Amino acid sequence: MTTVDPEIAPPPPPAPLSSASPAFEARGSGGSVPGNGAAPDRAPEGGITPAAPLPGLRPGPRASNAGEGGGATGEAGGAPGAAGGAPGAAARPARRRAAGDPVKALLHRHRELCERAVDPLEIAAGLEAHGITDRTAARFRHRDVFSLAEELYARSPHEAVCAAAPALVPTGPAAFRRFGCALLPAALACAAAAAGQAWAGAAAVVAVAAALVWPGRSAGGRFPYVAHLLAAAVAGWAVHRHGTGLAVGLALAVAPGHLAAAAFAAGARARLHTSRALEDFADRARPLLLAAVALFTGAAAAAAVLAGTPLPAAVPLALLFFLTRLLLRHGAHRAPVGAALVLALVPVPAAVPAAAAGLLVHAVLALSRASAHART
Repeated sequence: MTTVDPEIAPPPPPAPLSSASPAFEARGSGGSVPGNGAAPDRAPEGGITPAAPLPGLRPGPRASNAGEGGGATGEAGGAPGAAGGAPGAAARPARRRAAGDPVKALLHRHRELCERAVDPLEIAAGLEAHGITDRTAARFRHRDVFSLAEELYARSPHEAVCAAAPALVPTGPAAFRRFGCALLPAALACAAAAAGQAWAGAAAVVAVAAALVWPGRSAGGRFPYVAHLLAAAVAGWAVHRHGTGLAVGLALAVAPGHLAAAAFAAGARARLHTSRALEDFADRARPLLLAAVALFTGAAAAAAVLAGTPLPAAVPLALLFFLTRLLLRHGAHRAPVGAALVLALVPVPAAVPAAAAGLLVHAVLALSRASAHART
């Protein structure tokens, strides 16, 4: 019989615990597990069990904490690496949190805009008004604002609305009513001037100012109608200097201005339907605006000839009022409009042309944005 030196003999194996799970015993012992889940009754040949610790080493957690950590991951073991954790959990990588959905956060931020929109173009215009550009849309995994707006529209709870593409020339009862209202200033001014009434000039000034106020988009903030009051002051000052003929010429130009503005709005809306980027829409909207300005300039010159007023005095002033109407109608900032109208009040012959030129530059920049053509 072989004698084992007591100095190098390993300690006797620990007694099996009845609470240890079969999966834990299989990992700790390295041997096969009996069918009933119990530990082996006797050690293998040689007197040393595989689960016994080596001489001079502290027992590992598998040997000393056999009944503490639980068997499988996700039980009472706790987080990986913590005391009493599940065996082997520290070796597995921690599960990463799923990346957040940036489009969902944007949808929550602009929920009201997305739910009230009748088509994705409304959302695209609203996003641009909030400072979101095509470059910003790339952070939301989209190539442009229009693609981002299409996803926001598809994920928004709203009623299905089939929006037809707008025509180049507005039609329908509402369009005819607006055109009839645009004819009223010319009819009133011409009738008062033909009757030889002294108040013909004042009536024309009031009619022109009303034509600027009526189609305007409701603006928030303090003093929303300062621009309209300034326009009335400019018209009154010009009529006082040049006579009633100028007021009649301005009133006659209201109806062509209405048609040019309506054609520009419908054409810009149609180009918004076919554009796929904000820069593309801006490049297509600027020539349309310049064409509308050129068309109205010719109509204003014809109205001035009919009213018998000098063209250098009537045409720049009519153009200034036309641009004022366009900008107010499309919700542009009122500060540049007010500054141009204040400049037109300066008693210098070049003040009105300079004001009209400056407002034209501002209109080219402001009306070539998609947000200026959202439905109101």
